[in-house]
Amino acid sequence: MLDAIKFEHTVFALPFAYIAMVLAAGGWPGWWTVGWVTAAMVGGRTCAMATNRVVDRFIDARNPRTAGRHLPRRLLGVGEMRLLAAAGAVLMFVAAWMLNPLCFLLAPLALLFLVGYAYTKRFTWLSHWVLGFTDGIAAAGGWVAVRGQFDPPAFVMWFALTTWIGGFDLIYACQDVKVDREQGLHSVAARFGVAASLTAARVNHALTAVALAMLGWQVALGPIYWVGWLAVVALFAYEHSLVSPRDLSRLDVAFFNVNGYIALIVLASVVLGLW
Repeated sequence: MLDAIKFEHTVFALPFAYIAMVLAAGGWPGWWTVGWVTAAMVGGRTCAMATNRVVDRFIDARNPRTAGRHLPRRLLGVGEMRLLAAAGAVLMFVAAWMLNPLCFLLAPLALLFLVGYAYTKRFTWLSHWVLGFTDGIAAAGGWVAVRGQFDPPAFVMWFALTTWIGGFDLIYACQDVKVDREQGLHSVAARFGVAASLTAARVNHALTAVALAMLGWQVALGPIYWVGWLAVVALFAYEHSLVSPRDLSRLDVAFFNVNGYIALIVLASVVLGLW
């Protein structure tokens, strides 16, 4: 069941929740906060992906790339996935309750985005940024879990996640242009073409680099952070060198491997830069 919801993709947003906690606390935020933020992230991510699989099951069945997923092949039932989504939502709400009143107050809004983003590609090519904004809640939530309030660095991290994840979703969507057009689904690639989508992804990742630089300046991180920042910029350049409008054969490497490294490098450089 964990394979059905791609549980391993939690590596994209979870490190930013930890980054936010560490920066908000000025160091180790304590096991209580770390434990419940992790639970909230796991619950929210599980709810979002299980819902996405249910909502997209008929679309997935008509797409050769996704027809082998669990619901189209009936390896799992719709009821099981809905139960998993509900369990994830409950875990997220319990974790938010255990953290502080503002986290619990904002949990329904987070759930709205976690469930709702799956529908956006049916009516807007801005869906890439809705996904990024939704994942960016992880960083904002990590900050609020410690401080009980929003502060400027939380918004900078939220923006960084929005543009980072929106950027690599722009790349990922390029492989489904033909199917999306046939099914009336919306993406930048389907609307404007693969070249435009890859250009938009490069712009987004440039903005991510700027936001991460602003974060380092805001919280006065040390030299090690800037070494990590340079490594992230280099990985962005490498990621975009792997794909072109004429060749998307290495898209999976660009999407999964490189972005997983980016998340972990930012986490490590923040922790070492702070200490």
